Amino acid sequence: MLLKKLILTLLLGGLIMTGLSAKTAFVYFSATGTTERMAKNTAKEMGADIFEIQPVHKYTDADLDWHNKKSLSSIECNDPKSRPSIKAVVSTSSTTAFDISGYDTVVVCYPIWWAYAPKIVYTFVESQNWAGKKMITLCTSGGSGLGRSGTDLSKFAKGVDFKGGKDFTRGSGADVKKYIEGLLK
Repeated sequence: MLLKKLILTLLLGGLIMTGLSAKTAFVYFSATGTTERMAKNTAKEMGADIFEIQPVHKYTDADLDWHNKKSLSSIECNDPKSRPSIKAVVSTSSTTAFDISGYDTVVVCYPIWWAYAPKIVYTFVESQNWAGKKMITLCTSGGSGLGRSGTDLSKFAKGVDFKGGKDFTRGSGADVKKYIEGLLK
């Protein structure tokens, strides 16, 4: 009987130390591939799961023309209530759909459009149950940087523990990993 208790204690201790550690997911939206590369490189560096936000309407070059006030992205960015539909949020390595309940930390990655996250990222954030979860935001940008986009997104993630965010247009997966680990200490 004593041996059984000792073995059970050792097994439970081992499970706690190895299987119940914090789990992180990267969820990204990328219209041109820049954010996708950053997210995939960092997720690989961290050994984290990665998921892509796929829009119902795939953005074309014309949709992304920020010089044209009638382009789709310009219209969405100028409408605070715009919430483009999501086709799916799926793993980039399998057909598994994203389920936030399996993660302690979600790193949301996106490009900056007119100083904000694209509205489809708001659609994603509002669709999740963030209670008890940590969120970090990472962006890629042509020059305007993260700004207040992460803080803005966190306002729509009810119950989230927003840890911070940063522009990682340049930098390696190792640089981003170091930053994230620093936020989670």
